[in-house]
Amino acid sequence: MKTYMPSKFIVERDSARCIQCQVCVNQCSFDVNYYDAADGEVRSREQNCVACHRCVVFCPTDALTIKNNPLDYRENYNWRPEIIEDIIKQAETGGVLLTGMGNDKGQRIYWDHLLLNASQVTNPSIDPLREPMELVTYLGRKPDKVELERGTLKLKTKLAPQVKLEVPVMFAAMSYGAVSLNVHESLARAATASGTLWNTGEGGLHTNLYKYGNNTIVQVASGRFGVHSEYLNAGRIVEIKIGQGAKPGIGGHLPGEKVSAEVALTRMIPRGTDALSPFPHHDIYSIEDLVQLIYALKEATNYTKPISVKIAAVHNSAAIASGMVRAGADIIALDGIRGSTGAAPKVIRDNVGIPIELALAAVDTRLRQEGIRNQASVIISGGIRNSGDVAKAIALGADAVYIGTAALMALGCTCCQQCHTGKCAWGICTSDLALTKRINPEIGARRLTNLLRGWSIEIKDILGGMGINALESLRGNRLALRGVGLTDTELEILGVKMAGS
Repeated sequence: MKTYMPSKFIVERDSARCIQCQVCVNQCSFDVNYYDAADGEVRSREQNCVACHRCVVFCPTDALTIKNNPLDYRENYNWRPEIIEDIIKQAETGGVLLTGMGNDKGQRIYWDHLLLNASQVTNPSIDPLREPMELVTYLGRKPDKVELERGTLKLKTKLAPQVKLEVPVMFAAMSYGAVSLNVHESLARAATASGTLWNTGEGGLHTNLYKYGNNTIVQVASGRFGVHSEYLNAGRIVEIKIGQGAKPGIGGHLPGEKVSAEVALTRMIPRGTDALSPFPHHDIYSIEDLVQLIYALKEATNYTKPISVKIAAVHNSAAIASGMVRAGADIIALDGIRGSTGAAPKVIRDNVGIPIELALAAVDTRLRQEGIRNQASVIISGGIRNSGDVAKAIALGADAVYIGTAALMALGCTCCQQCHTGKCAWGICTSDLALTKRINPEIGARRLTNLLRGWSIEIKDILGGMGINALESLRGNRLALRGVGLTDTELEILGVKMAGS
């Protein structure tokens, strides 16, 4: 029995412009464009198209256009086309539907309902072009007070390990295998050039990238892929990954199609096998267990590195974060429902977790109420799109943010959500050696560095317009925020006032 499923996209080819050069055939990794030798023409298999736009960008005569297919099912608000097609796919395969990237559903984006204050007459603004503006951020546990030795400027208080960021934006965890080695190198180079950090994700660290260790966060996840003593000591921060925003409560998944020989060597697993992390860490079933792992990692790194613990944003994140701080975590990383991934069950990505804005506000409030906010830095991720989102996150209580999807878009990603297939036409989410060459690490690093530089300038402009000359003065300052179009309950959770009040 054949089931009807229309192609999602139409590939329009302008015959007057097309010169039959076959560039689109060579560029397409999804086998959409092909050369029909019998007719001497390039044609398209539209059912394979994912709208990655690689062929459109590289067509030398601008002969191609990708459009949504207007052919649709009978209108039904409950049984939407996406739901019908998902049922058809599962009826045919009997498996779990996988997808890449983050939640694309219509949950409220609270960043768009928050506005920043600005100074006018009573509080003069500051021109960042003519006056110093400080964006430096330190990550790590801070003491309750600082004491100096009598008669000197020498610190008497012993400080926990601190990591300095020149800009409060870091590159989020994206594992080797989920993204290509050239992407990792681009991120590592850009982090080094920009004075920030990048995160290896749960796939270990390729030996070629150990030289960037001073700007690297190494991750320890439930699968322990690529984790060994040299790896732990190579990074600047060690992060324990409990969960992530795209798939809270479940483990990581790297499809076997993406586990190449190099990926297998780095992850210490057989080539071509699915890398499935267990749902829980099998040595963490309580806060007491987490204490043991945190201090085991501190022992393994001679107490020289901050230990971060990453969790997904869920309804009790605030209580969990409190326990993590008391367990010895120096950094809390929160990942919201719009966080992306290389592969996740579609049903989990779309239905589990909460927005990062609400989780951040709840965590910051809880830690302040308990008097332990200074004992851990808070990093958030999951849908940070621009410098405005960064500034609002800082005002809401974050010390810094992670960006993942935005970083990949700087490298060429068009969010076609086919990361799990390993066929990424832009050479980003793939282990195919022919495709990975499409990312030049030198060019990629330059583009990422430009992105962070542009955001830094904009953040300074925002601070200057607020009459603030240091990011520290914005951190956790919710009086600098106002809500628009939010309910009283939402405003209360966020801890901000309504615009006009």
